[in-house]
Amino acid sequence: MDPTAPSSGDNNGDATGPTNTTVTLPPLTLRDVPRLPAALAAASSSVPNPISRHPNFEPPSTFYISRGDVSLRHAFFDLSAAAPSPLVAYRRAGPRQCLGVDPAPARAALVTCGGLCPGLNTVLRELVVGLHELYGVRDVFGVAAGYRGFYGADEDHVRLDPATVDDWHKKGGTVLKTTRGGFDLNKIVDGIVARGYTQIYAIGGDGTMRGAVAIFQEFKRRGLNISITGIPKTVDNDIGIIDRSFGFQTAVEIAQQAIDAAHVEAVSAVNGIGLVKLMGRSTGHIALHATLSSRDVDCCLIPEVPFHLEGKGGLFEFLYDRIKEKGHAVIVVAEGAGQELIPRTDDQKREQDESGNIVFLDVGPFLKSELGRWWKREHPNELFTVKYIDPTYMIRAVPANATDNLYCTLLAHSAIHGVMAGFTGFVPGPINGTYSYIPLEDIAVAKNPVDVNDHKWAWVRSVTNQPDFVKSHA
Repeated sequence: MDPTAPSSGDNNGDATGPTNTTVTLPPLTLRDVPRLPAALAAASSSVPNPISRHPNFEPPSTFYISRGDVSLRHAFFDLSAAAPSPLVAYRRAGPRQCLGVDPAPARAALVTCGGLCPGLNTVLRELVVGLHELYGVRDVFGVAAGYRGFYGADEDHVRLDPATVDDWHKKGGTVLKTTRGGFDLNKIVDGIVARGYTQIYAIGGDGTMRGAVAIFQEFKRRGLNISITGIPKTVDNDIGIIDRSFGFQTAVEIAQQAIDAAHVEAVSAVNGIGLVKLMGRSTGHIALHATLSSRDVDCCLIPEVPFHLEGKGGLFEFLYDRIKEKGHAVIVVAEGAGQELIPRTDDQKREQDESGNIVFLDVGPFLKSELGRWWKREHPNELFTVKYIDPTYMIRAVPANATDNLYCTLLAHSAIHGVMAGFTGFVPGPINGTYSYIPLEDIAVAKNPVDVNDHKWAWVRSVTNQPDFVKSHA
């Protein structure tokens, strides 16, 4: 039976009216997050949520999340095909009426790791304010210099309160300072224990999330009642499961300014090309969304779609035709695109950064150089100009825009509510718009590549009219 076919008689013979069809979906599998041993032991004598006693706010009956509230990983289904079996569900994020831990003796540590990203200071601010104002936690510390700060000097542990962080959301970067590397698991956990921290809030990308998984497992191995939650940060939007990472919306907005400048340069020159390199090591989300938003881009190059330069169907052929048609062209390239085209030495092939990532060669200057050589060789008597713009550090360093500021607030509060409920080893984030708690270990390995079979990539192709750059083997 086709489940999309209307049931007989359900519209009283009116072929143009709405119909009702009952569809049975597979059972749900709850992908639950861990709980602290102390929270499990105290389940029968849990602590009332102090928000209920807030002097200026009386929570309505629908304010608290119930034990049975879940969100679905998949929000839409093809009823004519097999649905995912089983359906995966996660616990909804938010405040619980009864807590799994007592907030009064809590000592919270906040740490930022890895590269900069718009919104870091907003997350820090809202963690501090939320812990103070919602749960009465007075011992909140910022840990400087990333994970290595946990085993650093006393000055690396800064006491924070709402007055201290009041204007942090207006600042770019991270006031706590950040580093890559320095991950010594035993030293980190020893430092956490020595300073009496009971809650750890780790803000960073996939490397930071992997580190948080290791810390969580070491807490468990030692039998420590210390919560850890990760708040995923990546400008590239390359962390999977959640809808998006904070800072991404701001990154796309700032990327527009670079594309606008490249367009002005291109149209102001004879046979001009504006070339913009955007962030995106393994995914092209910023390049894709900036291209869709701009409408001035003629070619969008992302890591998920290979391309070649010379010959039939190549980039150079396309650009020549576009320049002859319009007099100029604008190219947006993600930093991870075309890496296989750049010559590397054996040492460069093995080189890694402090986080263990393969060091990428700079595709922007490479493309600029190759474009110049190609034009000089193929069209020596024609004028040609390439203007190259790399806004990477400008994008990373700006404060979050309004959309990301709101998002950072919701992430921070969701993290606090989860820790206070007695959860640990989790990440808060929206799944199909519903804030949920996902196991840290799932987020640490989940990727979010651009789906080139999705509508968004088709929209890019319709905006740019670029070919698929499939190399001809004829």
